[in-house]
Amino acid sequence: MTIQVVVWGENVHEQTNKVVSDLYPTGMHGCIADALNSDPAITATTATLQQADHGLPAHRLAQTDVLLWWGHAAHGQVDDAVVDRVAEQVWAGMGLIVLHSGHFSKIFKRLMGTPCNLTWREAGERERLWLTSRNHPIAAGLPDHFELENEEMYGEPFGIPDPMETVFISWFQGGEVFRSGVTYKRGAGNVFYFRPGHETYPTYHDANIQMVLRNAVKWAHNPAKRIVDPTAAPNVPVAGALEPIVERGPRLHHDGEEGLR
Repeated sequence: MTIQVVVWGENVHEQTNKVVSDLYPTGMHGCIADALNSDPAITATTATLQQADHGLPAHRLAQTDVLLWWGHAAHGQVDDAVVDRVAEQVWAGMGLIVLHSGHFSKIFKRLMGTPCNLTWREAGERERLWLTSRNHPIAAGLPDHFELENEEMYGEPFGIPDPMETVFISWFQGGEVFRSGVTYKRGAGNVFYFRPGHETYPTYHDANIQMVLRNAVKWAHNPAKRIVDPTAAPNVPVAGALEPIVERGPRLHHDGEEGLR
């Protein structure tokens, strides 16, 4: 079985900006999916903001091993019910890869619990990405550093929780640095944030970037069976205790009654 991937693209700039549409005639999401599908271990399809349920109905997410997310201009248009649905699937074991300006997406901020803010500059400057962990699976096959001739600058401080791992840091021509590749565990789900990918530059056509994305999909994939209800908080009756106990004192809830949330 191949890893089942959905590449979610906001698909706004491609419809409104000729530079973007010329660079990505099938959309950034289409370009990314094509790069992933070049690996026989991955089967990637796409979804966009404009589709019903933003292309992410419950049954599709349940069959998705890894979801990639690119957004920028329309974070606020993403339905909260879809965000809830995606978050629950991540907690249940679905992998999530958040790309570039997706740092401000509802789903990333929801999972991080922080503002996810940063400094930025759109000047087409050179970005040099450095590996900080040579043996990390996401860095497999990459040199110690590689460059993108034109990219948008993202700079520290980056308002995220301390990552589980930092895989890449970036240096920009203007002097800033940034944690460009960071990992997290949220519930049973693996989460990777990867910074490069400004829409007016050909970043997703770059061979090293495509390798990172393929590696990240394999890292984010959790082959274990998905947790059925990751938010369940069952009330265990006294009789169900592993060791015999005697109930002492008053309580608020009866056996089987739902707790307060």
